[in-house]
Amino acid sequence: MNMKRLLVAGYLGAILASTALTPVSAEVLRVMQGQATESLNVPMNRAVVVESEVPFAELSIANPGIADISTLSDRSIYVLGKAPGRTTLTLLSPDGQLISNVDVHVTPDIAEFKERLQQILPGESIEVRTANDGIVLSGQVSSTAKLDRALDLANRYAPDRVSNLMVVGGIQQVMLKVRFAEMNRTITKRFGSSVALGDSGGLVGETGTFLSGTNGLTGPITLPEDSTGGIRFGGSIGGLEFAVLLEALEAKGMVRTLAEPNLTALSGQEAKFLAGGEFPVPGASDGGGITITYRPFGVELNFIPVVVDQDIINLTINAAVSSLDTANGYDPGGNAAVIPAFKKRQTSTTVEMRDGDSFAIAGLLQDDFRDAASQLPWIGDLPILGALFRSSEYQRSQTELVIIVTPHLVTPVAGEALALPTDRVRIPTERELFLFGEVAKGPKSGAAGEVARQDFSSSYGYVME
Repeated sequence: MNMKRLLVAGYLGAILASTALTPVSAEVLRVMQGQATESLNVPMNRAVVVESEVPFAELSIANPGIADISTLSDRSIYVLGKAPGRTTLTLLSPDGQLISNVDVHVTPDIAEFKERLQQILPGESIEVRTANDGIVLSGQVSSTAKLDRALDLANRYAPDRVSNLMVVGGIQQVMLKVRFAEMNRTITKRFGSSVALGDSGGLVGETGTFLSGTNGLTGPITLPEDSTGGIRFGGSIGGLEFAVLLEALEAKGMVRTLAEPNLTALSGQEAKFLAGGEFPVPGASDGGGITITYRPFGVELNFIPVVVDQDIINLTINAAVSSLDTANGYDPGGNAAVIPAFKKRQTSTTVEMRDGDSFAIAGLLQDDFRDAASQLPWIGDLPILGALFRSSEYQRSQTELVIIVTPHLVTPVAGEALALPTDRVRIPTERELFLFGEVAKGPKSGAAGEVARQDFSSSYGYVME
């Protein structure tokens, strides 16, 4: 009985001693006579123990740059991975006979990489594999920003040896809504006076613009086109005649410009939009002839959207509104037509915002003021009476311009869910046209019918939200 207990205690002690000396997580490959049970996979900068069924006397490694070896006993070998690649480990018996050739495959240590990947990008379904001396990433990520982070981390472990098979999930199409709003206000006021003197019908002197046009000391008067009103009074003292002409101008104006282009593009792809036209601009060629260059004008929009993380969108935008400006055109003279100039409001920038947020990417507040006064010396400085010998002009111009952008993540819908601007108009029949005078008819039901019931006294048009 005591002997049995002694044997059991000795057996348990041997097990505990072997467990303490050999880590449980150690990787061991057993080699039998003539062949290895499997190829040996060694992570880079880590070690694997190879055990042989028979004692060996010599061993060699085909490429020491890939793996390093050392003996632990006549049956155990310590293999250390140094660089990614494949090589062969050869074992020879004491009598010089071949025991086995072991295929050693050294790969990047993806165990640590997988752990770091889960820490940095939790919840992402990314699969990691090794291929030759590189890393292959596959699966689906939620945004391009997380895809870039995974690739950057993989390049830390396998520089320039990363294959990307990942796809980006979620919505990757962006609709950009741009609003151009511009207000121009102008106010012009002018008060001018002209005095003319004559002796028995002959002109002695004149100030201002009294004699412009067909005006004279007597008879009806004509005013310049930009004057809104005028009055003349005069008299004579003996043979001396005099007349005074007072002209007044007051003009107010306001111009509103509004454009709202909408454009949809895939993430990372450029989209272009032009609503307007192209104007031919003549120029001289090298051979002395005339060349025509077409310049676009109207509402222009170019942008590149990038969905960086779920609903965060990076936008590179180039937006412009241009129109022909004949007032500042070039007149070549002769019978040639005036070449108009172009009035253009343009912005180019890069912004980042969330789905549905708006950003004012450009703004302008311009206030121009000008006044001028002309008078006869000394006489124009007299109080009250001096106003008859003085002309004053006042002009003020204000411009406000704002450009606002709003991106939306969008997905396609069924074709029946969208109504076109042409859906609201139907060609009338001859009876409807000639008997009832109806030049357009609208559909009675459906989405197009709803649009057709709108009139121009309320909201109308095609709004794409």
